[in-house]
Amino acid sequence: MAQNNARRKNAKRSSKRKARRRKFINRKRKLIVFRKIIISIIIIITLYSCSVNKYIPDNEQLYTGASLKIKKDSVSKNVKDIDALKTTLEEVISPEPNSTFLGMRPGLSVYYKAQQEHPGFINKWLNKKIGEEPVYASDVNTSQTEDLLNNRLENRGFFYSDIQSQLHINDTIKRANADYTIKLKKPYVLETYQLDNDSISFYSVIDSTLKTSFFKKGDRFNLDKMKAERERIDYELKHKGYYNFNPEFLVFETDTNQYKNKRFDMYVKLKEGVPHKAVIPYRIKNITVYPNYNINTKSEAQDTTTVKNIDFVQDTLYFKPKRLAPYILINKGDYYNPTTSAYTSRRLTSIGNYKFVNIRYEEADSIKPTDSTAYLNAKIYLSPLNKHAIRTELQAVSKSNNFAGPSLGVTYANRNIFHGGETLNITGKIGYEKQFTGGDNAGLSSVQLSLQGDLIFPRLLFPINLNERFKYAIPKTKVSLGGDFLSRSQLYTLRSVNASFGYIWNANRYVTHELSPLTINYVKLGNTTDEFEQILNENPFLRSSFDQQFIAGLTYNFTYNGLIDTNKSNSFYFSGGIETAGNLVDLLSKNTNNQAGTFLGLEYAQFFKIQSEFRYYWRFGKEQVLATRFLGGIGFPYGNSKTLPFTKQFFSGGPYSVRAFRIRSLGPGTYKPADGEYSYFDQAGDIRLEANVEYRFPLFSYLKGAFFADAGNVWLKNKNEALPGGEFTTDFYKQLGIGVGTGLRVDIQDFIIRFDLASPVHTPVDQGNGWDFKFDKYVFNFAIGYPF
Repeated sequence: MAQNNARRKNAKRSSKRKARRRKFINRKRKLIVFRKIIISIIIIITLYSCSVNKYIPDNEQLYTGASLKIKKDSVSKNVKDIDALKTTLEEVISPEPNSTFLGMRPGLSVYYKAQQEHPGFINKWLNKKIGEEPVYASDVNTSQTEDLLNNRLENRGFFYSDIQSQLHINDTIKRANADYTIKLKKPYVLETYQLDNDSISFYSVIDSTLKTSFFKKGDRFNLDKMKAERERIDYELKHKGYYNFNPEFLVFETDTNQYKNKRFDMYVKLKEGVPHKAVIPYRIKNITVYPNYNINTKSEAQDTTTVKNIDFVQDTLYFKPKRLAPYILINKGDYYNPTTSAYTSRRLTSIGNYKFVNIRYEEADSIKPTDSTAYLNAKIYLSPLNKHAIRTELQAVSKSNNFAGPSLGVTYANRNIFHGGETLNITGKIGYEKQFTGGDNAGLSSVQLSLQGDLIFPRLLFPINLNERFKYAIPKTKVSLGGDFLSRSQLYTLRSVNASFGYIWNANRYVTHELSPLTINYVKLGNTTDEFEQILNENPFLRSSFDQQFIAGLTYNFTYNGLIDTNKSNSFYFSGGIETAGNLVDLLSKNTNNQAGTFLGLEYAQFFKIQSEFRYYWRFGKEQVLATRFLGGIGFPYGNSKTLPFTKQFFSGGPYSVRAFRIRSLGPGTYKPADGEYSYFDQAGDIRLEANVEYRFPLFSYLKGAFFADAGNVWLKNKNEALPGGEFTTDFYKQLGIGVGTGLRVDIQDFIIRFDLASPVHTPVDQGNGWDFKFDKYVFNFAIGYPF
């Protein structure tokens, strides 16, 4: 008997050794294949790039670029922005040499091959996509470049600088490059900045704007800064009512005769012949609004209603004047102000009922040379969208958990339903999914029906009228009511009803607030099968998450979106939100020490949840972006709850998360389902951490590429015996699921269709085994839009 046990143990050890050896051999084979692929790519690039010399004409040399040197003497050391100055000067050096990749020039090589007598289809196609015409030494004009450099230097106060250039030619290797050396002279700096005054009263208005000037004593002469100063003065004058003023009416003069050490006085003055109407302020005389304007409508007699000194002209009642008046910040008798006009336009657009908002100003009367004030009539033309709209959406869904099937969504919108800008949206959706593969789970199906109604008021519904306190945009009030029905074959049915009341408002173009002081969600689990009851019995925490049928609480979310500035090289996004539930209900419930509290006979949830997301984009080159994201969240169940409700738990994995893992297949912690497959219900948690980095670059026209790496997981706040290894510990960083991959994006006017292929390189259950590049266990993701 003992011998048999020993044999079995030896056989088991031998089997484990063989399995480890097979795993090692497979890993080694994968690395060999990967190396071969890399070597093949390098060989192909080399074959296309290493032999351009034979195509260069005998009397030409390939231009490889230029270098710029600013001598570090006593002058340049005192110039604070010497690096910025050098960057500016480098931008004017031309021509640009042919691009290189790993020291080679594939674009140039492709161009040469395409010029052959029989280039072939591939060379023609490559030349069209990446080909570059050669840049030779004969294309370089150093004298012209010197003139451009001198011009930029003089524009920045460096007059009479010494610029030298030299073109180096090497006929042996058929290459040429240029050197530019600059010795800066001491720059001219500002001593005083003042108004060139005379008897015209308008000069006092200009003089008042100089207090916020860009120029300070000691500033270097700078032509670009003068242009910006002229725009600044124009901006301030426009906001004082000078409707017809133009920055071109201002000129700058400098005087260096008063000083011997390269200082100068600067004066700003009006050009000669400036029209009188440019130097008098304008006030608003009349305001007329056309709430239902259509350029194709024939002029007919229309009714006029006056509210708050604003005339509303419409043939029939389309928009109630008393509801539209608060959006208009232009007041009768006020001076013309472009910011007020812009705010009014944005507020009217934010209603959501108008496709065009056009504000026009017309001079009320002819201007006399003796007039000190003029008048404008403001006319606001509002062209409405169609009152009724229907949008349908048909999808063919294929998920990472092997479920696939169609879904149909229909949304009906009724705009301006109560003639006050209100919008009613009703959305119905039906979906069917079936799991075609997946071992024992094959054949499972899911049916989902949902109906959602949203009524949006373009104003703040509150006991006190606060709408006039918001200048940038008036908050919106949103009331929602909806219901869902979900049936999973062989498992359960889930019915839910949700309702909410809240506000959305934009504090400025970057910041958005969302506050819902009342959210209610009722969930009813029914028709559970014996199989699902067994799952619940094995995990009391999961049963508790389904038992809490009633969720009532408050949510708040803050968003700062700097990514809208696509012209900036560095921008970031931040979103943070809190959610709390059960506090008010707990005061009204019949709670005992031994039993969970109920409200209207329903067990309710109590928890506090906080989550945030940070994104940072670094844009460089041509349409190249390095995008990063970090997000985290944690939930605290308390009082009536032992765990977060199932619908409020965190999960990780999927096309918008860690893409090398399937949806909900990560965690919690190092937990691994007993059957080796992922568990849809168990793999969620109270804590979530995730980080992503993605390099995005253009390929052709509408096609873009990406390389990315993702890391993340979820954890339980407290230990759960049914989910061993799921709790959060100090070794959490060893339990991250990490994946790398590449992707293609079809970008058609900001509509993104995304294809990502990712492979795991570290799985939480293998935290003790280090890194394991599982290229054969790739995950294909198909999605709409960028992941972040």
